[in-house]
Amino acid sequence: MTVVADIAKYHESLSPEDRELCEALAEIIERELPQAEGKVWHRHPVWFVDGNPLVGYHRLKPGVRVLFWSGQSFPTPGLIASGSFQAAEYWPLSVSALTDAPLKIWLAESVAIQWDYEHIVKNRGLVRRTAF
Repeated sequence: MTVVADIAKYHESLSPEDRELCEALAEIIERELPQAEGKVWHRHPVWFVDGNPLVGYHRLKPGVRVLFWSGQSFPTPGLIASGSFQAAEYWPLSVSALTDAPLKIWLAESVAIQWDYEHIVKNRGLVRRTAF
């Protein structure tokens, strides 16, 4: 696993249970999205392809939230709509929950189905589907 130093530092700030879950998430994301660049963005780990955010996670009061920026457009069910754009979320409760959910499928869909968040300011707040 090639988690960058700032993501490893983020993991160190977590409780042991949350750290285990987030390290497992990072390992799966790195393995399934080798073309993606992971970094801490807005204070939590996010993976990008060509400057466009695909997936990230962070610790909130209720637990660890995994966010897929284009997840509302994924055909595979199980994600919950989040926000006013195309994002959708998943709340795994444990490392074992990562194998129960279609996480690998969602990760593949995150590459195939992308909305253009990189140019949202240039597009005056409109999120457009990319042609990847």
